[in-house]
Amino acid sequence: MTDHRAPSAPRVLAWMPAAVMLVVAVADVVVGPGIGFLPLVSLGPAFAGLVGGWRRTALFGAAALVLCVVLGLYDGLFEERRGFTAMVSVAGVTGVGIAAAVMRGRREAELASVRSIAEVAQRVLLRPVPLTAGPVQAAVSYIAAVAEARIGGDLYELVASPHGIRVIVGDVQGKGLAAVETAAVVLGAFREAAHEEPDLLGVGERLERSVEREVGDEKFVTVVLAQIGADGEVVFLNYGHPAPMLVRRDGSAHFPQPPAYALPLGLGAHQGDAPKPYRVAFAPGEQLLMYTDGVTEARDERGSFYPLADRAGLLARADVHRSLEALRQDLLRHMAGPPHDDAAMLLLRYRGHGTRPFPATD
Repeated sequence: MTDHRAPSAPRVLAWMPAAVMLVVAVADVVVGPGIGFLPLVSLGPAFAGLVGGWRRTALFGAAALVLCVVLGLYDGLFEERRGFTAMVSVAGVTGVGIAAAVMRGRREAELASVRSIAEVAQRVLLRPVPLTAGPVQAAVSYIAAVAEARIGGDLYELVASPHGIRVIVGDVQGKGLAAVETAAVVLGAFREAAHEEPDLLGVGERLERSVEREVGDEKFVTVVLAQIGADGEVVFLNYGHPAPMLVRRDGSAHFPQPPAYALPLGLGAHQGDAPKPYRVAFAPGEQLLMYTDGVTEARDERGSFYPLADRAGLLARADVHRSLEALRQDLLRHMAGPPHDDAAMLLLRYRGHGTRPFPATD
């Protein structure tokens, strides 16, 4: 099958130096020396400096000098200053192009190092969740708004504690390294408290104290905590975060709301209502999607928000990871351009014992 797509921009730039030098040479031969095309040969090494390294720029610079000498002899320009002026022009542009290529190479190496460090930090901060925890299967997706850094302020974690499976999904106010630092504080406190506190409210109080102590009034964090036990229920504790989506066995989507809306973590000094745990039935064969507002607030080209409830059917695949990947790809297609906010999703499927798997739809 023939590929009719246009060539990529890097490929065009790669061929441009040779094409420009060829056009200048043909024009000089056809028109003659009167127009003064010869100095334009320096465009070859100038364009070569846009892509590739300094060696490639030097190679095109050498080729441009040879071409300049040949055309200068052909036009008889070395009998006057014009030929030497053209050679000086080509040599000067080549030198500048080499210097620019060297500096660009250093910046690219620094950027690659920063990306590598960011990836390591992301793996330390957001560790891979367990594939299974008791009767629960888990899958996670993270779309960072700052794609170059691959790290953001959304957070998630799943801990199999003596008190049940405990989960957190949250969103730090703001972006950048400050948001990452706040997310690290919340996750560190959660990982410790999830094993030690006997109830979910105690976990939330530990998180509140950690955020107030480490972050102060500069940042706040919306989080939702969940605890899945062996009693066929899931307990939620919501600090100003979007309600999770519970997908029943029949494919219907529900968004369990808290009995009272609490302030996000870090705003406890404003004397708002304390969060209250609330229980929701969670039976084998059902799924729980916890997410950040970067999912539901993603807009298409018409400005419409992502209709998460209408996409619940995408989670009905036999494999939990393929289900979440299908939802992720649909979300990316919905977005008009790059994401404007981080978008994290954590999908939990309660398989239980003796339950039949979801019907395969893929």
